[in-house]
Amino acid sequence: MTDKSPVLLTTERLHLMLLPPDAAERVLAYHVANKDHLGPVSPDRPATFFSTSYWRTRLAQDREDFRHDVSLRVFLLPKGPPLALAPVIGNATLAHIRRGPLQAADLGYGLDHRHEGKGLMTEALRAFCDFAFGAMGLHRLQANHLPENLRSAAVLRRLGFIPEGYARDFLLINGQWRDHVLTSLVAPPEAGVRGGP
Repeated sequence: MTDKSPVLLTTERLHLMLLPPDAAERVLAYHVANKDHLGPVSPDRPATFFSTSYWRTRLAQDREDFRHDVSLRVFLLPKGPPLALAPVIGNATLAHIRRGPLQAADLGYGLDHRHEGKGLMTEALRAFCDFAFGAMGLHRLQANHLPENLRSAAVLRRLGFIPEGYARDFLLINGQWRDHVLTSLVAPPEAGVRGGP
């Protein structure tokens, strides 16, 4: 944790950080560079998605969402450059956080196409899931992927996610309802039982 960010996780090669609004240009650069790579597997985006103003507002909202225990979005930054200058090379999100008897969230993620094949996403998500089960007290994470997205399936398998089903017409992507494979990971026994509001 730092004064500037309420969440900062560090792995061998990465920082995972809840970025401030002044990082909007770096986040936009990541999305522009990966428009063709991530677009085909992403839900429809707002018309203003590829603008600095959108990301400045979105990053401010991300902090509010985390403060209100609704979601957590972190961005992946390579270790080495100062945090304020490091390029964004990926993202990970815990969305739709549910408390009470569920203690669950939906996991989403993306990685810059220029950094694939190096194990970075597995490294990042291992730390992110540990944070979800530890500091955040969640019990169950759900992650879904397109059936043909074998790279994503392999990452989830390495992390211990178990396939639970196949959902037809699950998500609207590029104007088409697409099937998804449903997977989940539950907290290790040592995480214990933690209640929540």
